Amino acid sequence: MTGSPRTSAALLTDHYELTMVQAARQAGTADRRAVFELFARRLPQGRRYGVVAGVGRALDAIEAFRFDPATIAALEGVVDADTLAWLASYRFSGDVWGYPEGEAYFPHSPLLVVEGTFAEAVLLETVLLSIYNHDSAIASAASRMTLAAGARPCIEMGSRRTHEQAAVAAARAAYVAGFEATSNLAARAAYGVPSTGTSAHSFTLLHDQEADAFRAQVQTLGVGTTLLVDTYDVAEAVRLAVEVAGTGLGAVRLDSGDLGLVAREVRAQLDGLGATSTRIVVTSDLDEHAIAALAASPVDAYGVGTQLVTGSGHPTCGFVYKLVAREGEDGEMVSVAKRSKDKASVGGRKYALRRRSAGGTAQSEVVGIGEPPTDDGDDRALLVPLVRGGEVVGRETLAEARTRHRASLAELPRAVTMMSAGEPVIPTVFEGL
Repeated sequence: MTGSPRTSAALLTDHYELTMVQAARQAGTADRRAVFELFARRLPQGRRYGVVAGVGRALDAIEAFRFDPATIAALEGVVDADTLAWLASYRFSGDVWGYPEGEAYFPHSPLLVVEGTFAEAVLLETVLLSIYNHDSAIASAASRMTLAAGARPCIEMGSRRTHEQAAVAAARAAYVAGFEATSNLAARAAYGVPSTGTSAHSFTLLHDQEADAFRAQVQTLGVGTTLLVDTYDVAEAVRLAVEVAGTGLGAVRLDSGDLGLVAREVRAQLDGLGATSTRIVVTSDLDEHAIAALAASPVDAYGVGTQLVTGSGHPTCGFVYKLVAREGEDGEMVSVAKRSKDKASVGGRKYALRRRSAGGTAQSEVVGIGEPPTDDGDDRALLVPLVRGGEVVGRETLAEARTRHRASLAELPRAVTMMSAGEPVIPTVFEGL
């Protein structure tokens, strides 16, 4: 599935994008060829790598960036009539190159290179940053969580902890970064993310007896279901769960207390009751550090909510979208760059590759300015065509993005698995400065 139904994305932008277009058109500079770049100056503090997500959603947004009559009507008074007429026929006709979804990124990685006229390309700034900053923050957190979980599956269940539309995007981003399923049905419908779920504490409280709730759930969903066992007394609930479902009970879920300690007690009880194949699922404000701390506990799966959909402390990646080259009066392209203190950018059209050892281990992120870096034979180019002549050419499935994510992490140095704060696992090196 490719995404949600196309509605106009043109108002998912900032007021000044349109006033810049109006002023540039009046100055005769709006049609100058321009190159914009989306990148991060640094990783969130302490993070060793980031994960690119939202590429597919960004391509949907570019396709849907149209100023239909209702949108034009909403912009009355924002810009003049001549600019509104130009917007009514707006279609992005340029080229976009980018890191594909699921790829790891580092400081100054050129995640997107947008080439077109200034007016065409500048209008995409806000919507692209909105998508990339949110989705990549979620995917980066999700990737650390799945690394900490190892072979144990992680389930996204944070919908009630964020904006309703952000919840859908978060489920998609988490799936790219290795989560197995989501609780969010809109993400299932829009993107094909597998969904899962059974019952909450309210279902148990609805019934006169805990056993009645278990019996109703098992009769409806089968013995392979997951029963929530911490509404009242955990040990009594586990006993009732096995009594109702039998030793073939699929799983029990723990949502409170010292999860490591309780999981060990429940595992011993289940085994003693003969339910040796019944799994233990834990939830309750988990993050990558809590998941890592449970590595030695008899836990079989993790449900993650709040910390995932808030980026585990880093809800944005700090991406920026900067003009790095533009057409001069002589028709030649010239590099341009912001020089302000602490926010300087590097001018010039960028190319990137992952420099690797002969054994395939990543050694550095190499960014070439003006021309591609030299490939020594073991390296891997990172930018792929996403849009060519205004037409999307880089759409792919989430399954492909998930596979890429696993392969991208596998080639990074082993320090990538460390949950402690540290520097990026590989340095970024510029060629052509």
